[in-house]
Amino acid sequence: MSSETPAFILSALTSVGGIIGYARTGSVPSIAAGLTVGALYGLGGYRIQTRQPYGIELALLASVVLAGSSIPRAIKTGKPLPIGLSVLATTGLFIYGKGWLDSR
Repeated sequence: MSSETPAFILSALTSVGGIIGYARTGSVPSIAAGLTVGALYGLGGYRIQTRQPYGIELALLASVVLAGSSIPRAIKTGKPLPIGLSVLATTGLFIYGKGWLDSR
């Protein structure tokens, strides 16, 4: 699997999740965060695919932002949604953290 594929998958999942969060609860922060993180993943994936600089860094940034918001909530609440987001963030941190370290 090439390194842009996980970015595109994470982009879709976080964007759709933000839209669903807004549709279910009317939460503007959910849609804003979901679409912003999804856009970062999508742009990172596009830049990786077209071999432009900073693609891995953008995907890593999206993972850090997602982890920073979801992991504390997962620990505090133990609810399935923050736990799922934490798993996505951790996946992105592993893939793109390793990619960033390998590119140095």
